Amino acid sequence: MRLQLRNTSAVDVSKKLVELRRTGGIVTQGRVLTLIVCAGEARGIEAAISAATDAAREHPCRVIVVGRGRAEGPSRLDAEIRVGGEAGASEVLILALHGELADHQESVVVPFLLPDTPVVAWWPGQAPPIPAQDPVGRLAVRRLTDTTNALDPRTDLFSRLSGYTPGDTDLAWARITYWRALLVSALEQPPHEQIVSAHVSGLQTEPAIDLLAGWLASRIDCPVQRATGALRVELRTTSQTIALGRPQEGRVATLERTDKPASLITLARRDSAECLAEELRRLDPDVIYEAALSALPKVEYV
Repeated sequence: MRLQLRNTSAVDVSKKLVELRRTGGIVTQGRVLTLIVCAGEARGIEAAISAATDAAREHPCRVIVVGRGRAEGPSRLDAEIRVGGEAGASEVLILALHGELADHQESVVVPFLLPDTPVVAWWPGQAPPIPAQDPVGRLAVRRLTDTTNALDPRTDLFSRLSGYTPGDTDLAWARITYWRALLVSALEQPPHEQIVSAHVSGLQTEPAIDLLAGWLASRIDCPVQRATGALRVELRTTSQTIALGRPQEGRVATLERTDKPASLITLARRDSAECLAEELRRLDPDVIYEAALSALPKVEYV
């Protein structure tokens, strides 16, 4: 069900939420967190809502989507409430802030936060330079960005390092979870030898590749190169080469090892909903992500 409220107030929206709970049987006791989606402009807002509601099937929550409306004109709040059906296990509250009200998102959001539950903030598009210092970011215990959708992904990723605060993470990091697991699994097979060099390549505009190179640089004591080209990782030891690659738009990766048959592995690109669901499983600081960010200056770009 969708209910639209034009030129409304936080009080009226809260009353409508209470009314829907009473008449429709909607409960909040099962909600485990409040997810604030800082959507910014209208473009891409439906994709962000879809990802959030899909992730909420695993983590029932209240999803508050904050978007900017018309910059000119008087301050006004338009709201839309979505419950049941496509909203899944969550209740979605979409707030469009017009005029000067758009500069006070935190004041509008606070009345709708669920009591006694953690708050997670997600910027699906361009994020602030230091998320923890953003007014909405201050409300959250976890702050999720997605440098993949930034105007300049690589520059934005490096800015995450200078502005990092415990509790920050990026969906580009979750996109390489299976890549990291496969590489670790391959290295656990004998012979157990020291890695002497690593080479990572992929699209220049794919920050997940940079994070993969940073993660390797934080874990191994050898040169790590980041190149632009085919999606591929090569780890060289004293006696063998381990390579994991996949077509850019493919779903099946190939794991190769010297003198051993190649293995085909399902390794499709993870969408935002899957990455978001993974990040919502933990609310403590991700020290491995921090280490990968910190090691980015050690990566050699070729």
